[in-house]
Amino acid sequence: MVDRELLLFMPASSIFFAMLSGEILSKLASISSSSNLFTSPEDKIAYSYDGTPLLQQLPGAVIRPRSAEEVSQIVRLANQEGFPLVARGSGSGLSGGSVPLEDSVIILMNHWNRILEIDEQNLTVWVEPGVITGQLHSAVEARGLFYPPDPGSAAICTIGGNVAENAGGLRGLKYGVTKDYVMGLEAVLANGERVRTGGKSVKDVAGYNLKDWLVGSEGTLGIFTKILLRLVPKPETATTMLVFFDRLSDSAEAVSAIIASRITPAALEFLDNTTIRCVEDYARLGLPTNLEALLMIEVDGRKAVVDEDADRILSLCRKHGASMINVAENEQDAQRLKSARKVAFAALARIRPTTILEDATVPRSLVAPMLEFIQQVARKRNLTFGNFGHAGDGNLHPTCLTDERDEKEIHAAEAAFEEIFEKAIELGGTITGEHGTGLTKKKFLERQVGSAAVELMREIKRVVDPNAILNPGKIFSPKPRCEGPLPGNRDQLQKFLDQGAFV
Repeated sequence: MVDRELLLFMPASSIFFAMLSGEILSKLASISSSSNLFTSPEDKIAYSYDGTPLLQQLPGAVIRPRSAEEVSQIVRLANQEGFPLVARGSGSGLSGGSVPLEDSVIILMNHWNRILEIDEQNLTVWVEPGVITGQLHSAVEARGLFYPPDPGSAAICTIGGNVAENAGGLRGLKYGVTKDYVMGLEAVLANGERVRTGGKSVKDVAGYNLKDWLVGSEGTLGIFTKILLRLVPKPETATTMLVFFDRLSDSAEAVSAIIASRITPAALEFLDNTTIRCVEDYARLGLPTNLEALLMIEVDGRKAVVDEDADRILSLCRKHGASMINVAENEQDAQRLKSARKVAFAALARIRPTTILEDATVPRSLVAPMLEFIQQVARKRNLTFGNFGHAGDGNLHPTCLTDERDEKEIHAAEAAFEEIFEKAIELGGTITGEHGTGLTKKKFLERQVGSAAVELMREIKRVVDPNAILNPGKIFSPKPRCEGPLPGNRDQLQKFLDQGAFV
């Protein structure tokens, strides 16, 4: 979802941030050396956008700190000089979370990519925030351990970004999301202080749960420098299935029946006909393209239980109208079947120049009505939508295939997503299941949680980050905007902040 107003979001002057003068750039270079400070137009362009379509803004500079102390010094300098900071990993986010402000400094963390400790006795792992999620999977699985969260971009996204956005993934139904595996954090706060919260103790209720304040805060409350994650034993075995349905409603009824039978698959994923056709054209997996829906189902655990659960699931699918079933015969075959779901976004993105992927989420019993509504909206507004997602937990990915050069069509897409988010809220769901609020969905936040909750969030932000230097403008906007002449010095800026004129 892209609001056209966001294309010109929060220029630096509207919240009184300082321009990056040569003096400020010299001070930044002295902290982390000139070789780690990037100011060329080419470098700025490379970090002016993330995975979100239609959002782009050149930063003032990009810096690559080498230590937590350097991060702390950069944050202190930002407070002193009044410029914003945006922490960034791989830039794969889909809500504009790492899109910079004008004259902001990108703090690049993707080179912090060490797995520091795998503790097999306590089933934990310490990592730096730039560790690629898929590489962490491989490292711990080589030791018979398992890190369940698996975002669709696991091959490129970083753990720090996952924690900042509280990322989900295909295994969320059984195993939960990122927050369920974060045991501890080391972070630099907005005043430059370094904190460590949580640890390896399974039980720890000392003081406020600061760890969970930081998880999902989208870089607005702190910058992660180390992350402690919980691991579980690697499942003994798994069975992967593709199940096809002539009717969309039958697939939804099969999902409800599986959940009602008290079986919890590791993955229970959905693709509609548009997505199936695009995937087959892209990956040539031998998928039938004349059916309305496909379910990709995986069960894991001990072999006897997996075999029993797989048999029950297949029986329920047949009972609810499955027209074709394909069960993986080995690990290679399982990867092939899972790729039908994993390449869905890439396959859809080939169809039109601009692909807008969202994550409206509803209670899983209401997946079918929500999908039906999305189709109605697409027909009404003459748009092409592909739908896929995590049917088992209600996390859908309505994906609009459009062209940003067609202003009329983009406006239609914006209006369609507004209807979709309103419907998700009406059904007791949420505007975002795993992508975060960021820039693209902050206009809908108050509709979901209410004005009192948003004001509480603003107050937390104001107390933790009074100068609003950490990823400002994400999740919610400064409120109200100031009218009249802009303050001309730091004292005036502080006065406005103290009066609550901003976050």
